[in-house]
Amino acid sequence: MPVNCRHLRKLPGLSMLALVLLAWAGPARAYRPFDGTDAAVAKKGEMEIELQPTGRLRDESGTSLIAPATVINYGLSDDWEAVLEGQGQTPLSPPGPTSLTTAGAFLKHVLVPGSLQDKSGTSIATEFGVLLPDSTGNSGVGASVAAIVSQRWDWGTIHLNAETALTRDHHGDLFLSTIVEGPATWTVRPVAEIFYENEFGREQTFSGLVGLIYRVRDDLSFDVAIRHALTNGRPVNEIRAGLTFGFPLSFFEGHAAQREVQPLLPR
Repeated sequence: MPVNCRHLRKLPGLSMLALVLLAWAGPARAYRPFDGTDAAVAKKGEMEIELQPTGRLRDESGTSLIAPATVINYGLSDDWEAVLEGQGQTPLSPPGPTSLTTAGAFLKHVLVPGSLQDKSGTSIATEFGVLLPDSTGNSGVGASVAAIVSQRWDWGTIHLNAETALTRDHHGDLFLSTIVEGPATWTVRPVAEIFYENEFGREQTFSGLVGLIYRVRDDLSFDVAIRHALTNGRPVNEIRAGLTFGFPLSFFEGHAAQREVQPLLPR
């Protein structure tokens, strides 16, 4: 999520925070704890951070620590959002060096406001951007574009994702996902996702995820999920746990102004 440069020039501390979070970086496509996403964007002028402090992934190559994984969303306007994401991955068995993977920079746009924007009907959005190289290996730059459709009812919410990409290794890729959530009014709601991904000529993945989202308040929630997948017929198991929190950039502006005024106040 490329952050608005005008704000960063006024707030060097905020730009440093963004760089630190990216250095630790998180999962692609975004919306914890899923691989797909929803047809909504962060509110204008607000930062939303999806953070996984630690997670565990086991596949045919061994066990890896996924930590931390970060997605930063910034509301550019009522229907546009900038997104930056990436994740740290450390092989545990066999042990290996930590690498930054699945990094990318995207723009997300709500094409048709709907139930996720407190209006009637279906919410429709698109997300497109650049896939950045991994910190190790010989991967290059890729690109992706996705269509997202979301509908909320009293009993729950469904999100449909269809994404096509040119991978960092310059292969074609197709990603299809369905997310189902329990009622949005519940403090703790069950969630699930199934997805199919085909990196043409390389691998196919069928994945299923189940979990819970605990909403503390509108700008803070925690999540936990387990995922089981088959990639070219070989099992992949993952445990995910994290949180999502948001804040307006005026929070930093207020604190910066306070620091400027304080030295002038009589003691």
